[in-house]
Amino acid sequence: MLLRLRLLLASLGGGVLLLLILCLGAQNLDQRASLNLGFGRTAELPSGFLLGVALVIGVVSGGAATALLLPRSER
Repeated sequence: MLLRLRLLLASLGGGVLLLLILCLGAQNLDQRASLNLGFGRTAELPSGFLLGVALVIGVVSGGAATALLLPRSER
């Protein structure tokens, strides 16, 4: 249980740090695009920011999946 919690917190913490660095670095990007989500469009965001958010979501979901799929340790 403790290992699962550590993995989950590490992936969330890493995702937050990546998102913070991404927000600081994406301030000066000029090329902006918007996404069509099917029910509406997003605001115009830098394309590097959109790619970075996808990376952060992948890091967090991968860490959460690993934490949830660990086999139970028998004591």
